[in-house]
Amino acid sequence: MPTAVPRVRTEVQIMFFDTDCGGVVSNIAYLRFIEIARTLLVEELGLALAEMAETQRYPVVVHTEIDYRHAAKLGDQLVVEGWLDHLERVRFWCAFRIIRPKDNMLIAECRQLLVLIEMPAGKLLRFPESWKKYRNS
Repeated sequence: MPTAVPRVRTEVQIMFFDTDCGGVVSNIAYLRFIEIARTLLVEELGLALAEMAETQRYPVVVHTEIDYRHAAKLGDQLVVEGWLDHLERVRFWCAFRIIRPKDNMLIAECRQLLVLIEMPAGKLLRFPESWKKYRNS
């Protein structure tokens, strides 16, 4: 039986600091929303924030693809969904979707490529043994 792919879902309220002078969400704010979902997703994968700080082993984004589909505006409530999209030998892809639930509008889609790094040396790490179950999911 295939292992369920880790998924997260979080809500975001658009604030003044997320927008430009026209009340439209700035492109960099979407990446912050994705950062929140990615942090929650990595915790679902078993890498807790406190543990990362203790072991000095971190998931590091090496590539981001984002498509902005529709504008979100000041006051909007958004939902950010994230999931483990693909696991390679030493790299993994996470995918994200940002939706405005009130009209079911797709606001943005994103994929990020990550690796696990041990600091301070910046040494590339293999995945934890517990991740093997996601290889063919």
